[in-house]
Amino acid sequence: MNPSLQDINSSRKRVLIVDDEPDMLNMLRLVFEKKLDCDVRTARSGLIALQQLKENRLDVVVTDIKMPDLDGLQLLTKIRDHDTTISIVIMTGYGTIDMAVQALKDGAYDFLQKPFDQDHIVRVVKNCLERTSLLRINEKLQQQLETLSAPEGFIGQSPALTKTLDLIARVADTDATVLIRGESGTGKELAARALHNLSNRKQQRMVTVNCPALPEHILESELFGYSRGAFTGAMQEKTGLFLEADGSTIVLDEIADIPVSVQTKLLRVLQEKEIQPLGQNRTFKVDVRVVASTNQDLEAKIKAGEFREDLFYRLNVVTINMPALEEMKEDIPLLIHHYLSVFKERYKREQLDLSPEIMQHLCSRKWPGNVRELRNIIKRLVLLSTNATVQLSDLEGRPAKQESTQPQTNFSDLYNLPYNDAKTMVLKNFSVEYLCNVLQQHNGNVTNAAAACGMERQGLQRLMRRYNLASADFKQ
Repeated sequence: MNPSLQDINSSRKRVLIVDDEPDMLNMLRLVFEKKLDCDVRTARSGLIALQQLKENRLDVVVTDIKMPDLDGLQLLTKIRDHDTTISIVIMTGYGTIDMAVQALKDGAYDFLQKPFDQDHIVRVVKNCLERTSLLRINEKLQQQLETLSAPEGFIGQSPALTKTLDLIARVADTDATVLIRGESGTGKELAARALHNLSNRKQQRMVTVNCPALPEHILESELFGYSRGAFTGAMQEKTGLFLEADGSTIVLDEIADIPVSVQTKLLRVLQEKEIQPLGQNRTFKVDVRVVASTNQDLEAKIKAGEFREDLFYRLNVVTINMPALEEMKEDIPLLIHHYLSVFKERYKREQLDLSPEIMQHLCSRKWPGNVRELRNIIKRLVLLSTNATVQLSDLEGRPAKQESTQPQTNFSDLYNLPYNDAKTMVLKNFSVEYLCNVLQQHNGNVTNAAAACGMERQGLQRLMRRYNLASADFKQ
């Protein structure tokens, strides 16, 4: 069973203070116990600290450098060899720049020189606790991802998803017509591709038809083909998509939007396994496996006279219901980690992380757009973040539909960059923010988005390619 994010964070955090000065140990222990929600342990030498390390799972170690048996840098190395997720703070009263650099190179989180401000060391240790928690969450999620063997890119181990994947596996290598139903963003296209790739037709190219995108007269000719002279403008013969899919799979995406006149001809294909191109008297036998998908209520459309009942029964041989993200909440941490890894690599942001607070928020919020919405939010956070760790404040105070598309540039983070580099980063952040916003408003329609921002379609497409934005990511 998947450990939830709450389970991962449930154990009480442990901080170990290592110093050979009893007064320093007692002072830090009292400060941490008062200001941090954690279990504080102490050790008067490096060897005692190693024993504590063997007996307990530590989260943070705060250690002095100058100790008689094992100094802090040696202890740092041994802790890192034992567990790289433990965050280590080095403190010393005899600090040098070289010593600090060496400690950070060896993996220390921070280097503090005595005497230090108590509030400052509390902030540092609090950050360390968050860092360790995040590293261990990521470690557990990565282990889970590596054990998954779900087909065709599905990520998750929830009962709802497992049941759906089991049904896909059982019917994939058959010729049964399949109707895939589910809300927008639940992975209906992914399910269709899994059905094809797990079948004996996988060597042939799968043909996908986006039914709502084609007007009625074009849809009919695209599906069934036509002969030369069949209608005005038919200058040459055209092979229809059903013939192109002969021996393979044809996916009719959003079949609820097919006009009734085309539904009648589609019914014949399903019944007789043959098609008749426009302008021809003869028919052609086809060996096609039909997979249809919809996010609409077909039964309601039947009652309204907008969908043929006999076609529904022909399509509904096997129904695969794609679960909404609400039904598979335990998979959300896995999905977040998966998409975070994908987009960090794609956009060269390998050092970027999500804070534990934003992870908790993403795991508990509603997802009306399902997996697609989650994927898009993670993508935009990776694209637009100007800090090494994305914080909950990056999402707070924004409308749900646009919460990840309106980041605020923190100019103080840019002041250490050369002017031209800082200018380039600000321009990129503004451009991506602006484009995401206008594409979101127009549901991914590039033509309408271009008109809204006073650009030619080609100009907007060039900018989208430059910033690696896809219109499909903004469709609801």
